[in-house]
Amino acid sequence: MIIQLLIVLLALWVGSRYGSLALGAISGIGLALLVFGWGLKPGSPPTDVIYIIIAAVTCAGILQASGGMDWMIQVAERLLRKHPDRITFLAPLCTFFLTVLVGTGHVVYTLMPIICDIALKKGIRPERPCGVASIASQVGITCSPIAAAVVAFSAISSANGFNVNNLQIIMVTIPACLCGLIAAAACSYHRGKDLDKDPKFQAKLKDPVQYAYIYGSTATTLDKKIAPESKRAVYIFLLALAVIVLFSVVSMFGGNLLPTYEEIQVVKGGPESVALADGVSESAKQLAKAGVVMEGVTEAVSKPLKMNLVIQIVMITAAALMIIFCKANPKKAVSGAVWQSGMVAVVAIYGIAWLADTYFGNYMKEMQLMLTDLVSAYPWTIAIAFFLVSVLINSQGAVVVAMLPLAYTLGIEGWVLLGVLPSVYGYFFIPNYPSDIATVNFDRSGTTVIGKYLLNHSFMMPGLVSVFVSTIVAYALSYVLHNFAGLY
Repeated sequence: MIIQLLIVLLALWVGSRYGSLALGAISGIGLALLVFGWGLKPGSPPTDVIYIIIAAVTCAGILQASGGMDWMIQVAERLLRKHPDRITFLAPLCTFFLTVLVGTGHVVYTLMPIICDIALKKGIRPERPCGVASIASQVGITCSPIAAAVVAFSAISSANGFNVNNLQIIMVTIPACLCGLIAAAACSYHRGKDLDKDPKFQAKLKDPVQYAYIYGSTATTLDKKIAPESKRAVYIFLLALAVIVLFSVVSMFGGNLLPTYEEIQVVKGGPESVALADGVSESAKQLAKAGVVMEGVTEAVSKPLKMNLVIQIVMITAAALMIIFCKANPKKAVSGAVWQSGMVAVVAIYGIAWLADTYFGNYMKEMQLMLTDLVSAYPWTIAIAFFLVSVLINSQGAVVVAMLPLAYTLGIEGWVLLGVLPSVYGYFFIPNYPSDIATVNFDRSGTTVIGKYLLNHSFMMPGLVSVFVSTIVAYALSYVLHNFAGLY
């Protein structure tokens, strides 16, 4: 069991070193070793979650191809340039809400050079807003109703008896993560030396070439003309999100706007359950009342369309409308950063989740014996496990898909798991994620860095502060809503 766990961890570690598609593909090597080498029964890949991600990424990719994201970036840039002295707080809020809207943190690459440029022009050390803004772009993933992590949490929770929709999830994660980001921005506000007092930065300015590189150009999107079709695409995208939220709100209050379908299911329980079930024949009910247990007795149940299918239908429809009415080029969408990074996430979740499900599925009893006492006494400790796994896996959705079924099997209540959901972001710990590396390169001042000892980098402090505060606030909020409001 230990050797096989080491193989799982090694596959994740090697995959993260190669990056991109390798994370999912190299997980296949670990899966092959477990199945063909040790004969473990293979688990199941999370197809429902993957389908939703494909639909959401397709919609976001079409939005980018239409030019709609350029308009969203312009709106964010106008806000930042209007209040440059507050950029350490406003920059992470902008990157956070862009991710919340689109469902992926890869939309912020255009905004990062602008953040750095504004900070330099205002004389603010760029490391302060850039470090926390990069963290915020990933924190927003657990706050987006169409992001993989939120979709996976909802689907897996519903399958384990904790019926929570995407809106109910972000009702906890958005306020909690905003608290964490504000705390991280506050800690970053006076971080490092001011530029006029930093000897390393001042030494660079003495070199005319370096001076021209740092101050000689201005990064902006404001000179880019936005077509009416691009704005129309944004309206369609926001309308699609509003429709999804509307269905979630109505279902929260016991209503239903969705079509219902009749499903046949086996009646579970003793004779009393059969006798009271709807859709069961009268003869079966009479036998049940007489105490006769009939195995295989079924009942007809009307159930509404599942929310995972609703999200897929709405997102695909929105993508089609943008293609038809907003001149969005599908070929351009496929070559765009949003669609490509989304498909990489699909492959990563596919491989990692299948590998994890295979391992944990075969050793579930052993896991329960080892961990039940700990999580029964301190259920919040599952947050530590989520965070540590995320350090190895550069995907919050993959962490949820891989670890959440195990958490439910250990008997942890759903509201607790919702409360610790922000802890699935830990891949800032080792600075190899594309957004962090790109941010270092965008900072022309050289103040945003990956340190000599690897872990002493510009993202460590804001990342730890944000996740720690967010998890505490989310846990407290989920506790209150569960015990006093009865919402969860």
